[in-house]
Amino acid sequence: MVWNESGGNPGGRRNPWSGGNRPDQGPPDLDEVFRNLRRRFGGIFGGGGGPRGTGGAGQLPGFSIGTIVVVLLAIWAFTGLYQVDEAERAIVLRFGKYVATTQPGLRWHLPWPIETKQIVNIQSIESFSEQTRMLTADETLVDINLEVQFRRANPLDYAFNVLQPEQTLREVSESAIREIVGRSRLSDVLESGRQQIVAQTKDLIQRTLDAYKTGLEVTSVNLQDVRVPAEVASAQQDAIKAREDRDRFALAAQAYANDLIPRARGEGVRYVQDAHAYRARVIADAEGETQRFLQLLREYERAPAVTRERLYLETIEQVLASSKKVVLDTDGSGNLIYLPIDKLLEQGRRPARPAETETTMTVEGTSSSASSASQNDRRTRGTR
Repeated sequence: MVWNESGGNPGGRRNPWSGGNRPDQGPPDLDEVFRNLRRRFGGIFGGGGGPRGTGGAGQLPGFSIGTIVVVLLAIWAFTGLYQVDEAERAIVLRFGKYVATTQPGLRWHLPWPIETKQIVNIQSIESFSEQTRMLTADETLVDINLEVQFRRANPLDYAFNVLQPEQTLREVSESAIREIVGRSRLSDVLESGRQQIVAQTKDLIQRTLDAYKTGLEVTSVNLQDVRVPAEVASAQQDAIKAREDRDRFALAAQAYANDLIPRARGEGVRYVQDAHAYRARVIADAEGETQRFLQLLREYERAPAVTRERLYLETIEQVLASSKKVVLDTDGSGNLIYLPIDKLLEQGRRPARPAETETTMTVEGTSSSASSASQNDRRTRGTR
């Protein structure tokens, strides 16, 4: 089939590769197209397809198949060059198997498909935020916005051990914050214990990542926003107030117990010590009385009369020393005068009474005491 055209090459045919417009009448001849392609490639690789030296279109004289192969090999080898920055490490794979980890600089590996490379930045700090709702240890809802910053510390573990390490880090972070907050009270999460919660969460995340060998290192964990949901805020405030009242009463009771129990224990110890001291004193007194009695017994066995008189005098001296009564014995008259000094002192302290009653009581006491004293004196003299 021929190309129909008005004014062209002799014979009414036109080369479809000549750059002119394709005629509008009839489809191209496929056989002619393939013949032209064979002639062009034949001229490039030194084959036939036209007389040599004619300088026809599609023929490149002076290039052989070997030269083209060398050029292609040089281009293929050049594709193995790659640059590794200071903050990066390159992992070289040979047919998918790990070969080496290259350091920063201009490097080369066997080009694809023999070897491939994977460059991992080990110094850049990346972060993500995770917002979740959870229960605390005292069964209160809380919304937490967690931010985690990390870097790829071990490029080999990062590339081979876990599929999607960043997604694994997200899931591990959410699980860790739920565990830590689930063991903490709402007051600790909102106020005093946030630093401790952050430290425990970071440690738990890192330990889990090390167990999975993800090659990731957590640099920091922050609680950006911690708040109670508005739907349950009023109910939780009432619960918190009731819990604080309970804790306050418990602390007051504990303080009372801490004050009462030590005092009771101290009183008990004091009573026990007093009992021991009383027992020791009684035993010592009894032993002393026994020793004194034995000494008097030995003295009495040696001189009974002298010992008896001495005991009598000592006894009378002790009795009269503590007495407020005075007895006077007039020589030769045989009468005793009794002066009740204790009664007189007592009478001076009492309010005034009728004179007759006081005089009667004094006279009666004096006569009875005088008679008793006279009888005792006679009895004592008779004994001597």
